[in-house]
Amino acid sequence: MQAPRFWYRAQPNAVAYALRPLSALYAAGTARKLATGARTKLGVPVVCVGNLTAGGTGKTPTVIALWEILAGLGATPHILSRGYGGTLTQTTRVDPTRHSAADCGDEPLLLSAFAPVWVGQDRLQSAKSAIAAGADILILDDGFQNASLAYDLSLIVVDAARGFGNGLVIPAGPLREPIATGLARADFVLSIGEADQQAAFSMRHPDLPCPHLTGHLAPLNMGMSFQDMPVLAFAGIGHPEKFFATLRKMGARILRAEALSDHQPLSDALMARILRDAQSLGAQPVTTEKDAVRLPDALRREVLTVPVRLRLDQDHALRDRLSGIFSKSP
Repeated sequence: MQAPRFWYRAQPNAVAYALRPLSALYAAGTARKLATGARTKLGVPVVCVGNLTAGGTGKTPTVIALWEILAGLGATPHILSRGYGGTLTQTTRVDPTRHSAADCGDEPLLLSAFAPVWVGQDRLQSAKSAIAAGADILILDDGFQNASLAYDLSLIVVDAARGFGNGLVIPAGPLREPIATGLARADFVLSIGEADQQAAFSMRHPDLPCPHLTGHLAPLNMGMSFQDMPVLAFAGIGHPEKFFATLRKMGARILRAEALSDHQPLSDALMARILRDAQSLGAQPVTTEKDAVRLPDALRREVLTVPVRLRLDQDHALRDRLSGIFSKSP
């Protein structure tokens, strides 16, 4: 399911106000879980990448960027994920030659191309397994509302265009917890978007209680041009329009844009219809890197993939903090 549109209106509407009693219950449940959790401090540093809102904000590219920085510092980072969308519940190291997105989730499968990734419902057990396998620093993906581990650094990722929506907690708005409550535990806020979106986000939130980093997603140079290419674009991510905007910026002519649900399985029937429609339009099917890992193997040559990477505008403060954390570890 895509996020309700009223979540991202500047001001809450009547539906949002009617749902506020349920939001209070949701927020209280999150607060209770965080207050009663027994955070375990491990023998290696833990970097947490999370968000305050439901849906896509750019956490996966952020995890990749952190891995690149840490690897450049000489660290051996492992990534911990809950494995959302997968069937694996016990602690498991993702093996891209053996596991599919149906097993471990699309994001862990994508991340496993960069670093060792562990999935499982028990984050503490995943952390212990990673350390036993040689990790000297851990990146916890989407773990900001998880109370099982102590963090050495917490990074909140937010979509600069959408911000924190209408400022209300689920189901009245997109927030997992109130803004002030969440940011009080954060070390950095990273907003991802273009310059005009960053400016608007800064105007809406001029007094963030922690350092504010900015960045944008840029497509990798794949040695080919999308200029004037007719495409049928499809994406099952938190905010598909971001992908479609990237393609337009690359010069592609989008003849059809298919916004799928986040993590939606790419069934044989769905893909047969997409390929049939692309052929009738004379268009090239194109999707995201995260969606591509859910494609059946037989179709991967028929669909172009556009990988993107996070480009931080100023990363000195983050690099210095990560370097300090890693240098102090045993």
